[in-house]
Amino acid sequence: TGDVVAVDDAGFISIRGRAKRFAKIGGEMVSLAAVEALAGELWKGSLSAVATVPDARKGEKLILITEASGATRADFLAFAKANGAMDLMVPAEVRIVPKVPVLGSGKLDFAGVTRMVRGEEELKVKAA
Repeated sequence: TGDVVAVDDAGFISIRGRAKRFAKIGGEMVSLAAVEALAGELWKGSLSAVATVPDARKGEKLILITEASGATRADFLAFAKANGAMDLMVPAEVRIVPKVPVLGSGKLDFAGVTRMVRGEEELKVKAA
């Protein structure tokens, strides 16, 4: 199906993302689900999602949105390095949002996440 899942200690399976969700950054493929999994480990109990926006230098860049209050890119970077993640997996920005978009099924609303991230990106460009 292309779903990426996690199994907890009680044997419950939860869907974490899609294997087909990748960003191409500087010619390298980066799994968005893997970035979200890192955020989920770092900020347990807070929903996080990642989307891409165009980047003139590297093709795309990652923007992570999270419900974790106090979340920072610096914290994500330190956690990623401590867990052996590639530098390319560290989002260019971490944005705290009141609610990460989800579907009625409880799965992440990837289109809604992208709209939220890109909508804010467009506002920044217009304001500049």
